[in-house]
Amino acid sequence: MSKIKIITLIATLGVLISCSEEEPIIEYVTITETVVETQTETVEVDPYADSTLEGNISSDTTLDASKIWLLKGRVSVEDGVTLTIPAGTIIKAASGTGADASTLIIARGAKLIADGTADAPIVMTSISDNIEVGGTYPSSGAALNVDTRGLWGGLLILGKAPSSFSGDVTELQIEGIPTSDTNGLYGGTDAADDSGSIQYLSIRHGGAEIGEGNEINGLTIGGVGSGTTINHIEVLGNVDDGIEFFGGTVNASNLLVWGQGDDAIDIDQAYAGTIDGAMVILTSASDHGFEIDGPEGAATGRFTIKNATVIGASDDCDAEGVDGEMADFRKGATGDVMNVLFKNFAGGKDVELDASADAATYTVGTLTFENIDIMHPLDDDGVVCSDVETLDKIFDDKSDESTFESDASTFAEIVTAQQEGNGVDASIFSWTFYANN
Repeated sequence: MSKIKIITLIATLGVLISCSEEEPIIEYVTITETVVETQTETVEVDPYADSTLEGNISSDTTLDASKIWLLKGRVSVEDGVTLTIPAGTIIKAASGTGADASTLIIARGAKLIADGTADAPIVMTSISDNIEVGGTYPSSGAALNVDTRGLWGGLLILGKAPSSFSGDVTELQIEGIPTSDTNGLYGGTDAADDSGSIQYLSIRHGGAEIGEGNEINGLTIGGVGSGTTINHIEVLGNVDDGIEFFGGTVNASNLLVWGQGDDAIDIDQAYAGTIDGAMVILTSASDHGFEIDGPEGAATGRFTIKNATVIGASDDCDAEGVDGEMADFRKGATGDVMNVLFKNFAGGKDVELDASADAATYTVGTLTFENIDIMHPLDDDGVVCSDVETLDKIFDDKSDESTFESDASTFAEIVTAQQEGNGVDASIFSWTFYANN
């Protein structure tokens, strides 16, 4: 903006004085000077003016990886619609709790195509994160780390595959989403249902509380069918569970959960898929590595977990976790657990059959264990901690109604190093925030 000022200067240019007694003659000249003043007006630019996801997505949409996207509030991809997120895309979620928590829902019948790569993973994080376009990990001096939790909701993928519900209904509302929002329904009869493809995705700092004691998981997988691709997923710093499977038949591989507030990998409602390749790193905030529940209705399902490493939170032989257990099998869990390494768990931490129903499924052979290794923690001098326990104490049937404890020596052993063919190859996760922190 410019202004023009007119300034009048009165100057005496000359005084003529005669030698006579006449009065001096004085001339006055008016000089006009133009002065230009420049004022700068500050205009705020919205960096997300053309890259905000808000409300329901009702038509096929592809994001632009050259922009950072803002996830604002509860966003649902509706039935019949595909959301495509290219490799390298960064989505930052607005802060909020309760009904205002920023959450991305892939509703039944919708698809998410989010195929990142090891060199260009897709990142879902908080608006407080300082990563920029083209970045994968926060720059030095980052404000957020694994102990930063609950800044937004999470990602929910819902499908039409069978799940086991109380009352034998075929569909249910997913936890964390109000019942008034029908995009939160999951379950059905299509075991081969396809919810899309999700690969090389890092989900960070989520789990906002939406009600009293009710938080959203980092990744929620509800009734998702075997036609869906899920692999190379990282969840870090989530308030509730890292990844939770509610029924369904989808297979998932190469999952990493670090520093969650509750359970790292949680299975419910007769999930009947295979988890192949998992790495869990507990911190002082964490509860169980695995929490596995059985069916809630008459429908049955049988999961498989194989090739996994679960690392406890111990410091100089002292447990740091809130509960910090290795694994808990509950409510008549049915499945097969094989090639798992439990590492760095302090004395008193166990693999537990929770009650009579789990003793029963173990006894009849619908809950099995094979090739389980235990690597005890070391003290600050590199010596095995003195309070560690034997296998029959680490594998604990709380009901004392099975031979689980005495059988432990037949399916488990104590080792001093990771054995070939057991646990997961950590190099699989070289692309993650965890590996580059």
